[in-house]
Amino acid sequence: MSKRWYQENRRDPWRREARSKGYRARSAYKLKQIQDKFGIIRKGDSVLDVGCHPGGWTQVAVEEAGENGFVLGVDLLSTSPIDGASIIIGDISENSTLEEISNLLGDRNLNTVISDISPKLTGRYDTDQAISLELSTLVLDKAMMMLTPGGNFVTKIFQGTGIEGLMKAAKQRFSNVQRYAPTASRKSSSETYLICQNKLPRVKKGAQGKTAYQQVQEHLEEIDVLVKNSEMDETPTVKGFRRLKKK
Repeated sequence: MSKRWYQENRRDPWRREARSKGYRARSAYKLKQIQDKFGIIRKGDSVLDVGCHPGGWTQVAVEEAGENGFVLGVDLLSTSPIDGASIIIGDISENSTLEEISNLLGDRNLNTVISDISPKLTGRYDTDQAISLELSTLVLDKAMMMLTPGGNFVTKIFQGTGIEGLMKAAKQRFSNVQRYAPTASRKSSSETYLICQNKLPRVKKGAQGKTAYQQVQEHLEEIDVLVKNSEMDETPTVKGFRRLKKK
């Protein structure tokens, strides 16, 4: 851990504020600012927090949904219990996790999916941005499977290649889609948040029969970031949204 990183975090006003108010992470204030501007969580809503560890966003969701709401957090990592929320350990890409989420929801409609999910950073920006795009697109597809019409979706994305493809896919699924950078984000960060409101009853023409993941892949092929399968030779291989070389 560098001395500079330690000094910056020690001076961080959002970290100090989060600690003084009992929030588990400074990121709680990012969701609070998103909520203040867009009102994505309403009283009585059922909310799913994907990638909830350590629990800052889940805490805010509990506050905003109120006593009559239902908040469920899911993460690969174990998260300490949070009053007013249910927490499970699971991988959102696995059917077993989706089934557990459905069982816990019961007869409730899922109104909002929030996700501050982030990859384990490698320090190589292009790789980290590609993995982040892949994760956010995956969460969007899972959210579409569970959200009730009129529901809202929020996810973190890193600025960079492919973001326009994700924006387009989201606009074909929600009536209002915007990018928003909370002031609580670090000035040095390239993160922004995709705010999707009012899930449409049906996906718009042009996206029907396709997942958001497929659409983003098509977008990356169009801008020559990914190689189409038909054009691949023995050298390149594609993994997710990253073009890799065989060793």
